[in-house]
Amino acid sequence: MTAADTSGRRAPGSAEGQAGLLDELRWRGMLHQHSSGLAERLATGPQIKGYNGFDPTGSSLHIGHLVPIFGLIQLQRAGGVPVVVIGGGTAMIGDPSGRSAERLLLSRATVEENVAGIQSQLTKFLDFDGPNGAEVVDNYEWLSSYSLLRFLRDIGKHLTVPYMLAKDSVQIRLDAGLSFTEFSYMLLQAADFLHLYRSGGVELQMGGADQWGNMTAGLELIRKEFGAGDGQDLAYAMSYPLLTNEGGSKFGKTAAGTSVWLDREKTSPFGFYQYWLDADDRDVGKYLRTFTLLDRATIEGIEVDMAAHPETRVAQKAVAYDLTARVHGDDEARRAVRVSEAAFSKEPIRDPELLAGLFEAIDHFEFTSDDLAGGALRLAIASGLYASNGEARRAISQGGLSINDDRIGAPEDAVPAPIDGRYLVVRMGKKALRIGRLKA
Repeated sequence: MTAADTSGRRAPGSAEGQAGLLDELRWRGMLHQHSSGLAERLATGPQIKGYNGFDPTGSSLHIGHLVPIFGLIQLQRAGGVPVVVIGGGTAMIGDPSGRSAERLLLSRATVEENVAGIQSQLTKFLDFDGPNGAEVVDNYEWLSSYSLLRFLRDIGKHLTVPYMLAKDSVQIRLDAGLSFTEFSYMLLQAADFLHLYRSGGVELQMGGADQWGNMTAGLELIRKEFGAGDGQDLAYAMSYPLLTNEGGSKFGKTAAGTSVWLDREKTSPFGFYQYWLDADDRDVGKYLRTFTLLDRATIEGIEVDMAAHPETRVAQKAVAYDLTARVHGDDEARRAVRVSEAAFSKEPIRDPELLAGLFEAIDHFEFTSDDLAGGALRLAIASGLYASNGEARRAISQGGLSINDDRIGAPEDAVPAPIDGRYLVVRMGKKALRIGRLKA
C-alpha cells in the first residue's frame, strides 16, 4: 500500500533525494537537532536505513504518534528505508521520558495484541514494497534472548552510571522516584540501536526531542562496541521538536483531555475530522507542514488564503480532509465533510442518510412514541439538552429551542413529525445540536 496525498495519488518523493532530507524537515519545522556527520552521510553515502520506535502500550496509535510517522514518510520520500521498531520488549518495561509517573507493566499477550493493531495502521502511511520499502520489526525478538548476565556484560559495561544520570529523562524523575526497571530503559533502547546497526545496517535513529538522551546513548554504545574513536561517526541520531497546542500542552489531546486515536472504534472518523477542523489558527500552519505532503508553494498559498479569509478555515479543512482520507479512506473523509457542514449549516437537514451519519457522529438520543405525544417540553427533556423542566421552559419562552428547524413557541406545542419517520433534529440556540432517533 502506498502513501497518498490529498487526491489519493502517491505523493512524489523529494527531488533532491537523501541530500535534501534535512532541508525538507527543516522548512516543515520537523527538525530539532541531529548528531555530527549526518548531513555529510546523507549527501554522499548510499541509501540509508533509519528507524523510529513505537511502544505498543495500546491497541491503536493516536495523533501524538503522527510526528514520528511523518518523519519516516519523509525519509522514504527522500529514498531512504524506514524501519519501524515495535517495542514489544520495551513496552513491558516502560520509558520514563516525558512522564511523571511509572507506566503499568504489560503482559506479553496484551503487547502482542497491540503490536498487531499498530502494524495494520502503519500500512496507511508507509509503502512496504519496492526498493526502499518499509520494514517492521519487534524488539522482543532480540531483547527476550538476553540473559541478565549477558545483558550486563555485553551492554551494561559500556555506559557508566554518571553518564546515564546526566540524561534529562532521568534527571527529571529522580526526585519523584525512578525504579531500576525504568532506569534500565535507556540501556534497552541503546541495545536496540546496536542490534539494528549490527544485523540490519540501520545507521539512523529518529525520535522526539525528549528521546535525545536515549538516542545518543545508542550512538555511544555502537562507538564503543566497534572501537571507533571519539571523532568517528558510525551511526547517527535526529530528533523532532515536541509539538504543543496553543495552550502549551503536549499535542494529541482534546479539550476534554482525551486522546484522538487512529482506530475508528476509539475516535470516529467524524470526531477525527472535527478535531483538525477545530484547530487554532496559530497551530494550523504547523499541522499543514508536518501532517500533509503538500508542497511548499501549495502550503504557503493556503496560508495566504487563510490570512485573507480566516472565517473560511481553508487551512483547517485541508489538514482535516487530508489526514482523515489517509487514516479512514476518501469515502469516510467526504462523509465527514458532509456531516460537519450539515451540523453547522443554517439550512434544514432533511436527508435520512445524512441524519443517520449525524446520529452516529455527534451527541444523540433516542425517543419513544410517548415522548412524541407528550409535546415539545417532554421531548426537550428527553434530548438531554436541558437539566430540568424549568430550564427547558425558559429556553422555549426565549425562542431558544427548535425541532426539525421549526421554532418551538410554547412548552405544550406538538412535536413536528420525525423525518423519514425516525429522526428529530433538536437545536438549542445556535450551537448545541442533538439528533434523536425513534426507538425500534
